[in-house]
Amino acid sequence: MPKSSEVRVRFAPSPTGELHVGGARTALFNWLYARQNKGTFILRIEDTDEDRSSEESTQGIFTALKWLGLDTDEGPIYQSTRFDLYRDYVSLLMNSGNAYYCFCSAEEIEGKKQEAMEKGEGWRYDGTWRDRSPEDVQAMIDAGAPKVVRFKVPQKGTTVVDDQ
Repeated sequence: MPKSSEVRVRFAPSPTGELHVGGARTALFNWLYARQNKGTFILRIEDTDEDRSSEESTQGIFTALKWLGLDTDEGPIYQSTRFDLYRDYVSLLMNSGNAYYCFCSAEEIEGKKQEAMEKGEGWRYDGTWRDRSPEDVQAMIDAGAPKVVRFKVPQKGTTVVDDQ
């Protein structure tokens, strides 16, 4: 486990097409920062979009990084191979009460955003499923409804994350 004072940066492209100039810039900046600070430059491949990700695009990323002269210290780490790890952390968050399942569809959320815009108001997710009963949640799970996991952050005040 690295010490918290050690610099660790990552470049995490999605292999859904050719590496674009913005991605190359991000890789270069992170690589330079790691080298300047005797840190670690990690390559993580965001290949969880099974429909759009391709091996050809992944190889293109490797070729582009090599052409740019950017060597990695760790990786490539493929996100698609880490689902079990993520499930464990989701379980930990859910069991500790720090996360919850949300069953809102993309259309529902988009509708709420549009409604707020029409009123000239800012929008943020309203926590529709935040405090639903366990029975309501289980019924949706049993029905096979699509879901996402949301962090259960305080609804009032300021939330500060100190990750150092």
